[in-house]
Amino acid sequence: MAPLASLLSEYGESHQNPTNKLVHWVCVPLIMFSLIGLLWAIPVPVAIQQISPWLNWGTLVMALALLYYVRLSGRLALGMVLVWVAMALALRVVAGAAVLPLWSICLIIFALAWVGQFWGHKVEGKKPSFLKDLQFLLIGPLWLLHFVYRRLGWGY
Repeated sequence: MAPLASLLSEYGESHQNPTNKLVHWVCVPLIMFSLIGLLWAIPVPVAIQQISPWLNWGTLVMALALLYYVRLSGRLALGMVLVWVAMALALRVVAGAAVLPLWSICLIIFALAWVGQFWGHKVEGKKPSFLKDLQFLLIGPLWLLHFVYRRLGWGY
């Protein structure tokens, strides 16, 4: 079995319950959004800011994750880039319009989404995959995206 297929299958083993799956469709994107937002909010050196307002710790982590995703599947990696672009644009809007600082909004989302994740796994009756292998923190978003690709009839 190809590495990606094996990882998706193993991740899916602890995500069989329909309620847990639904929770993941909500919480995994929220965790990804909020984590990128938390990293985005960490100040970067002025010299880097002057190059581009898009260069920050959040986009650096996205770029590093992209290297891993490309290794697994170029097509899914491209899909993740589109997801991240949408999230980055949303983060810029939230940062500009929010009453609270971006980091505090993202911290609240992050905490609530993880509560949801653990509740989903309690319903499932299985521990989260990442407790066994941290790599699965990166696989969760791909696991969701591969269902989108399948529904659209796209290979991955």
